[in-house]
Amino acid sequence: MTLTLTTPHTTTAAPTPELAPREQEALRHIAAGRTYLQTARHMGLSKHTVDAYLRRIRAKLNVNTTAEMTRIAIALGL
Repeated sequence: MTLTLTTPHTTTAAPTPELAPREQEALRHIAAGRTYLQTARHMGLSKHTVDAYLRRIRAKLNVNTTAEMTRIAIALGL
C-alpha cells in the first residue's frame, strides 16, 4: 500500500467583510493574546463592549472561535 500526500484544495476566499476601526483594534488585541478585560482596559471600554465587538466580528467573518479569529487577523495583517 502506498500513501500519497496531496495538498488540500483551496478555494478562492470570499471578500472579507469590512470591519470598523474599533473592531479591528479589538481583534488585534485578542489576536495578540490579550483577554477581554485587558483589551477593554487598553481601549478604554467596558468588557461588555469588547464582547459586543467580538460577537459582531465573529458574525461578519462567520467564525466561532478565538483561534479562527486570530488566524484571520494574522491573514489580514492586523
